[in-house]
Amino acid sequence: MTVAKPPYRADHVGSLLRPEPVKAARKKFYEDKSISVDELKAVEDEAIKDLIKLQEDVGLLAVTDGEARRSFWHYDFMGMLTGLDLEERDEGVQFAGVKLRPIFPTITSKLDFPADHPMIEHFKFVADNTKVTPKISIPGPSCCHFRTAVEDIHPAEYKDPQVLFDDLAKTYAKAVQAFYDAGCRYLQMDDIFFAYLCDPKHRAAKKEAGQDPDWLIDRYAWMMREAIKDRPDDMVIGMHMCRGNFRSTHAAEGAYDLAAEAIFSTGVDIFFMEYDTDRSGGLEPLKLLPKGKQRVLPGFITTKVADLESIDWLKQKFDEASKYCDIDQLGIAPQCGFASTEEGNAITDDDQRRKLELVVKTAEAIWGGVDA
Repeated sequence: MTVAKPPYRADHVGSLLRPEPVKAARKKFYEDKSISVDELKAVEDEAIKDLIKLQEDVGLLAVTDGEARRSFWHYDFMGMLTGLDLEERDEGVQFAGVKLRPIFPTITSKLDFPADHPMIEHFKFVADNTKVTPKISIPGPSCCHFRTAVEDIHPAEYKDPQVLFDDLAKTYAKAVQAFYDAGCRYLQMDDIFFAYLCDPKHRAAKKEAGQDPDWLIDRYAWMMREAIKDRPDDMVIGMHMCRGNFRSTHAAEGAYDLAAEAIFSTGVDIFFMEYDTDRSGGLEPLKLLPKGKQRVLPGFITTKVADLESIDWLKQKFDEASKYCDIDQLGIAPQCGFASTEEGNAITDDDQRRKLELVVKTAEAIWGGVDA
């Protein structure tokens, strides 16, 4: 079977609702201490095969493991880096009406990407069990800075943030090459904090911490450019942006205007941009997308609630988007993952399937197919 290469007109961000056997096995392993790591992995393996089949069956040409082996979309990857540890404390990050579990990244020594980073094997498992394009979503380099408090950055040399950014860029460049060497030709890095830095509350918090939010936007874009600039020609890079996704809640709001120019300067091939509510602002920033092969997948389809968007409404949204950029540079994906943490959003497995089917149907209705 020959599969068209990405980008695709229909795609999704990466995470999927955790199957019940995975939830049960993780509880037995992490809380009850009643099964071995090999038993946990066996349950995860079987569940991921089913998740891959789900994605293939609805017609997607890029599939992930649903992040079923992770607790968080970002912290698991970060905690597997050399020089970064995860500490559990009393107070979690505030979302709208709920608090995240109290995990805090702490930079303890010089950062690096280890050759045995477990997510290399996670990707290989997907590649070995799909007939279409395997993809893995990892947090982008900005996550390691934005989510780490200044007081939790311990190496003396990292008190100069540019030194930290230099090492983050090198660490991620090494990760890009490692995934490529493992066979990955479609790597997604989620740099959601471009959107956070458009939120007045988050901008104020960074200023209070002595950091200029506009300078951070510039540096975050620089890190991404540095991380991917030497990628091989046949490797496609995606980047997801949203305003938080924990049990169907959010943590930020604000239009992309302040960051759009920096976002589109990164050299990323595919931009997954949250656009399911007024929190994301208008579509005008799309006019800054350079003409060419880069593609934006506006997230008009929400993962936060079960209500299904209509094809006619989605067509209207794309008519509006095409006023700002060429329709040929657009595609469709949900606004975010379905389970950015293992708790998942407040929807059912059936709701998730219908949302994924809608992504594919929308691509077929507007462009004539997923690989058009």
